[in-house]
Parts: sequence; structure tokens; C-alpha cells
Amino acid sequence: MARQSGILLHISSLPGPDGIGSLGQEAFDFADFLESAGMRIWQVLPMGPTGYGESPYQSSSVYAGNPMLISLQRLRDEGLLTGDESYTPADEGKVDFPAMRAHKEKALRLCYAQSAEKLADEVEAFRQAQPWVEDFALFTALKARYDGAMWTKWPDRDLRFRRPKALQKAREELKDEISYHIFVQALFDRQWRAFKSYCNGKGISLFGDMPIYVAEDSADTWTRPEVFQLDKELVPTHVAGVPPDYFSADGQLWGNPLYRWVYLRYHGYSWWVERMQRMAALYDIIRIDHFIGFANYYSVPYGSPNARTGKWIAGPGGRLFDKLNEALPGLRIVAEDLGCVNAKVRALLRYVGYPGMGVAVFGFGADDANQHLCTNYKENSVVYTGTHDNDTVLGYLKRAPKDELKRAKEVLHFEKIEDGPGAFIRGVLASKADTAVIPMQDVLGLDNSARMNEPSTIGSNWLWRMLPGAASPEQAARLKALNVETRRA
Repeated sequence: MARQSGILLHISSLPGPDGIGSLGQEAFDFADFLESAGMRIWQVLPMGPTGYGESPYQSSSVYAGNPMLISLQRLRDEGLLTGDESYTPADEGKVDFPAMRAHKEKALRLCYAQSAEKLADEVEAFRQAQPWVEDFALFTALKARYDGAMWTKWPDRDLRFRRPKALQKAREELKDEISYHIFVQALFDRQWRAFKSYCNGKGISLFGDMPIYVAEDSADTWTRPEVFQLDKELVPTHVAGVPPDYFSADGQLWGNPLYRWVYLRYHGYSWWVERMQRMAALYDIIRIDHFIGFANYYSVPYGSPNARTGKWIAGPGGRLFDKLNEALPGLRIVAEDLGCVNAKVRALLRYVGYPGMGVAVFGFGADDANQHLCTNYKENSVVYTGTHDNDTVLGYLKRAPKDELKRAKEVLHFEKIEDGPGAFIRGVLASKADTAVIPMQDVLGLDNSARMNEPSTIGSNWLWRMLPGAASPEQAARLKALNVETRRA
């Protein structure tokens, strides 16, 4: 792989109208910024509808797009939406999810009323090409009917168990609502394809993030319960998490239902092939989050108060990836290999040959052999100053232990903390790694007030937005010079 670099910035974090970043002009402008900066990769977070705590990692579908990222202005420009009210957020630097969602939902329903007939052929073609969308639309309509209740709590047992007569009755009763959700997904697909085509035309690859697990409250578990470790009442028997460690005495209890890997293997891993086919259509490069779960996964009994009672169980290993390579040759996958990396994980990484990850802010808390130290990166890797789950570089330096701060200054050659983000960026770009990715917050030298997510917390995550004008020509010129100097442009 040629040396290259990119920026990590979710679509929701773009500046622009309507209270959240979208697939409108702001996305195209940022693609122009990347091109002028000598960057060839744009990494985003998962693009599905957000779930609990507005997390894109707890989505109601592994296939659907997030309607909140649809550009209303683009709909207006195309004559698909007229007469909607404008919305100005109280704080341009943060997403106000309740207010933004109410505004966009109202506008999208108006667009449906005005343009469903005009786009009927396009929507029908989308429906035919995407067989998942019927069940997703029905699931979403039923969630609304039952006031957002988890599908395992729906009062109609026949709907929970997908009895054909109950499904047919619901489809008839919710026909218009189902059509609306299919229409909205077609709009997302229309805008995403235009955006991806523009980026690819500029030599920019879209780098998507794919969670290994799905949400319990999702169309995926409702539609295909046999794929997951559920009991006869469709309640999970075991769920995902990670064991106690230095950062958490109780571990992390994620709560996602685990896979029935024996069942999946017996059926040729077809569910995974379908999922990866969709990911390959959306993205040019796919980062599989928590890749270690394919070598061995941490299983916690359902209902446990924390992750202390879990145990490690062998995952599918290389068989799954043999099947994916056979069915979908040419997939460009990056393995998020952070966490409990043992001999089995390392063996699987060698077998599949995917790039692993390095994170510079993790590089100074151990000895010189630390795999996250910039000087230790391997060529076949994707390296970061930090990720969406970490402190920004400036935030890390402000609260780093004295020995780590001292070590970072020595290795990366800076004195003042405010010069740290630039030094980390230079260190990552100058490393041996084929691919270097920089969160936009670090490009802008921002502190933890701009942090995207703090795991195991809710209420203040996924909110950050870049202010208008921040991705300036001066920033692009600075990055371009660094990319030229480090042979990545």
C-alpha cells in the first residue's frame, strides 16, 4: 500500500445549517479541503441511525443510513422540498439532538408529502435493490407505534415472533409509514452516492467504521434472531463486553447480543457476507471495530450488573474471512486490534494480513517496546494521533502523568503543551506506517471540550461540531507541506 494520510471527522461534525453536519455542500467542501491538504482518506464513524445515547455504535440497523445526515438544502436545491422552516442552533459547536431531530423529521415528512410521487420510480428501484429496507421500515414504524419500546417488549407476541399473519396485518395498517421510511432511506442513498462519487473523483477514499456487534434493539436481531444467542423468548442469553482492566475495575458491559457462530458457519456465514457487501457499497475501506472478537470474544451472562463474570470463548477465526474473501474479493479491511490482544489475535491478524492500528497517545505509558510508540509502527498499519474514543492530543497532554508528558516531549521534540498536537501529527505522519489518520480536533489543536466520545458515559458524547471556516486554506497548506515532507502527498 502506498503511503497515504487522511482525516477522521464524522459527517455530523461538519459545520452547516440545520443543527448537524450533513451530506450537503459542507461535505463537498471538506472533500475539497482534503484534496488541497494532500489527504487521500476521509474516515467517518458508522453511518446508521443512532441509538441509545445517540451512539452510532448502537444503531437500529447495520444496513440503513442515518436520516439526520440528509441535507435539507440539497433537497431544496433539487426542488424536492419547499416551504419548510429554517432552524438555527443555539450553539454551532454542538448538536442539540432533540431540537435538531424534531426539525429534520418535520422537514423530511414534508418532503415525502411533496415528492414521493415524483421520486416513485427511483424509490421503487432502491427498494428492489435493497431487500433489507422493507423489514427496517416496518421495524421503525412499529417502534413508533409502541412509543419507542424495545421490540422484545412489544405487547403483540405474534409481532415479536414475526408470525406471518401479524406481519401482514401490520404492513397493511402501517402502509404509509412504511413507505415514508423507505422513501427516506432512498434519499440518504441518493445523497450518499453523489457524495461518494465526488470524493472518489478527487482520489479520496471513504473509510467507514463498522461495529462488530449489533444492538439488541435493532431490526437485525428482530429480523434474524437465529443468528444471535437468544433464548426461546428471544431474550439474549449472553452479551458482549470487555473484562476489568486498568481503566475500569468492573470492565465494560456493552450489552450487545453475541453471535451463534456455529449456526453462522453451518450456513456459510451468509449473514456476514450480506452485511459486508453493504459495507463495501458504502465505503472504500472498512475498519472492523473490536476485531479481537473474531479470535476470541468476551461473553457475559445476560442480566449481570457488570462485566466481571464474563469469560473468553473462541471466535470463528480465519474461516469467516476465507468465506468473505471468496464471496467478496478485494475487500479493503482494517482491523481495530486495540484491547486484549493475545497470541490468538496476533495469529489471526497474520493469517488475514489486514493492517492493525497504532494510537500515539497510548505510546508513552510503557517502555520503548510499546507498539503505540511512533517509532515502533509497522508498515502494514493504520496509525492515529488519537481516535474518537480518546482524549484529544491537547486534552491528553493537559492531564498526562508527568513521566508520560516528559517522555512525549523527548520523543516528539516539543516543549510547550500547546505545541504538542502539531508534534504528534508530525510524528504519526513521519512514521513507517503506510496510512496515517488524524482526528480533525487534533489538526485544530483543540482540548477535551471537543472530545467526541468517552466510553461508558452518556449525555455529552457525539455532540462536537467543527465551526465554520475552521478547515481553512491555511490549515490545508500546512497539512500539504507535512504530507509532502513525509512522502504521503
